[in-house]
Amino acid sequence: MDQALSFIQPTGHVTLGNYIGALSHWKPTPGSVFGVCDLHAITVERPPEALHAGIMEVLSVLVALDLHTNGSLVFLQSGVPAHAEMAWLLECVAHMGELSRMTQFKAKGRGNDAVSVGFFAYPVLMAADILLYDAATVPVGEDQKQHVELTRDLALRANNRYGDIFTVPDPVIPTVGARIMSLRTPTDKMSKSTDDPDGTVLLLEPADKIRKKFLSAVTDSDNEVVYDPEHKPGISNLLEIAAALSGEDRDAWAQRHRTSGYGAFKRAVAEVVVESTAPVRQRANDLLAHPDALLAVAKSGQESAARRANPKVARLKQAMGFPTA
Repeated sequence: MDQALSFIQPTGHVTLGNYIGALSHWKPTPGSVFGVCDLHAITVERPPEALHAGIMEVLSVLVALDLHTNGSLVFLQSGVPAHAEMAWLLECVAHMGELSRMTQFKAKGRGNDAVSVGFFAYPVLMAADILLYDAATVPVGEDQKQHVELTRDLALRANNRYGDIFTVPDPVIPTVGARIMSLRTPTDKMSKSTDDPDGTVLLLEPADKIRKKFLSAVTDSDNEVVYDPEHKPGISNLLEIAAALSGEDRDAWAQRHRTSGYGAFKRAVAEVVVESTAPVRQRANDLLAHPDALLAVAKSGQESAARRANPKVARLKQAMGFPTA
């Protein structure tokens, strides 16, 4: 049985894009690990109340999707100290040069004296997340492939120094999952950021608000429904969303609505979104109303995760020369 390893950051509300592109494809299988990587969320300053709300929302969605069942784990990264300890051990294996070449640091951190040390070093924490659980493959988007390549480099370097400690993972770029764009600026990816509130559909927001956003989605002037990402990015994005959630081919959607007008087409897409996401939306909102029960699921997952992660930390420490009790 394949074991999945997937983490999601609680850096904002869970969006429809997160759901279609990733979460809807995650399945609980024995030994699989699904984590809320909340330590990553503090690499930039974040108000405590926003961090807490984001963590609970993401946790509620993972539990609503039953990812804690069938022998798989859902947990908070911050609740398993082995993640932070392994990150420090690996930081002492990593090189400044390779971290300074990471794309996100080059784009947002280089030359900024106020950037946090955590922002610079977080790729090593990501490597720790992966290496703790002996993942052979790691599903990532194309923009995250560099992080898995760093993870491989750190694993190989540590293995060469200290013996056969880590499984060296391979990145896997999933072929499923559409790239969902903003409803208001369909040339930009749908984002967790609140900079584009009308273009970003939140998974847990009320159904009426979701419908309103789709009815105001940017299209074009010719009123023909056809898949053409270059010339009709708004309509093409709506077709991607409809196809991903209905299981019906986007060309079939386009053919059926080719002459029905944009209003009718957008209403049809909105209803598919509302109906297909209703179960997870209702259950997650119900879970958020009972935070103690939700955190109990995370605590159980953290205890199981620690039983798997702690021996890996202990093995590396012993190999590095730390005395064992």
